[in-house]
Amino acid sequence: MIENDIYTSEPVRILHMIGSFEVGGSQALVINYYKAIDRTKIQFDFIVDHPDRMALAEVVRSLGARIYKMPRFTGKNYFQIKKAWKKFFSEHPEYKILHSHVRSYASVYIPIAKKYGVKTIIHSHSTSNGKGVAAISKRILQFPLRYQADYLMACSNEAGQWLYGKKACLKDNYFFLPNAIDVEKYRYRKEISEEYRKQLGLENKFVIGHVGRFHEAKNHMFLLDVFAEVRKKRTDAVLLLVGDGDLRGQIEEKIRSLDLDEYVVLTGNRNDVPQLMQAMDVFVFPSKWEGLPVTVVEAQAAGLTCLVSDTVTRDVNTSVLVKYLPINKGINLWVDEILKPNLNKKDVIKDIRNAGFDIIESAKLLDDFYCMMIEEER
Repeated sequence: MIENDIYTSEPVRILHMIGSFEVGGSQALVINYYKAIDRTKIQFDFIVDHPDRMALAEVVRSLGARIYKMPRFTGKNYFQIKKAWKKFFSEHPEYKILHSHVRSYASVYIPIAKKYGVKTIIHSHSTSNGKGVAAISKRILQFPLRYQADYLMACSNEAGQWLYGKKACLKDNYFFLPNAIDVEKYRYRKEISEEYRKQLGLENKFVIGHVGRFHEAKNHMFLLDVFAEVRKKRTDAVLLLVGDGDLRGQIEEKIRSLDLDEYVVLTGNRNDVPQLMQAMDVFVFPSKWEGLPVTVVEAQAAGLTCLVSDTVTRDVNTSVLVKYLPINKGINLWVDEILKPNLNKKDVIKDIRNAGFDIIESAKLLDDFYCMMIEEER
């Protein structure tokens, strides 16, 4: 933990560039750590450039955070973005550390932060930019980050090597920070499971669950195809989708086209994910790409068998509950695994802690990391 004598009576405020407060992996990671750190010593403040996506904003405000808004980067407004960031740092000299969870155009504002004497961290949460022209542009913009930022951080080895390259990940300024969770919040409790099943109308149902943004990376269309086949063999099956996003309209259309309206529950963004997981029987996560998906760690803590695409990092495999499956060999294998009879919940909390994913211990590591950076400034 950070020593008291480093601080004045006021907490040191760390500035995070988070992009938005929609329900997503990086947001979940930051909020988990924010809740776990000693907030009498450290506070988090945030910059967003998608002020229309603020589902979790009140959560961080309730913890003491300030939220600042910046214009969204379009590529055409390069000089506007530079001007806005220069103005921000000139008006806010109190910030000495910038921790950026946005990588796509961080190479534009990280040099500006450094000119104003701010130490910088870039944090990799993914292993892909997607496809198309936008992905190529992001790749070009991201390349300088390994040289610009003072510190390189990643949620998994794959995510680090993807963004920074293998050589950069061997340097002293590279750090791995696990997507840790409050494991006790997710521990299976029969009474909560029964209560939520009743609330959602899922009593006596076989509940296939998924938590994630409605985004191309999460592969919801594949999941729906799998579920449609499961329904043919198990008529009590229901699909519980927790999350929201830009693809909601397309997902709803797909549900209708497969005549699954009565069997798919869309919860939208929720703050009670630990309880919702209690209502699930199996967790299915067929992502096309990921960094280190915290929801898979959470699902294991809830005792759920997790069927995960083989594109997801092995770092998330903290227990016997994870099974990797290919997404490029058809859906039958997924259907067969979902329908296996041995999907009983297991308590693997000890395994998750031993793998380093307990937020209490990991928050101490982050405290120490910020402490090191603060001492460098003294």
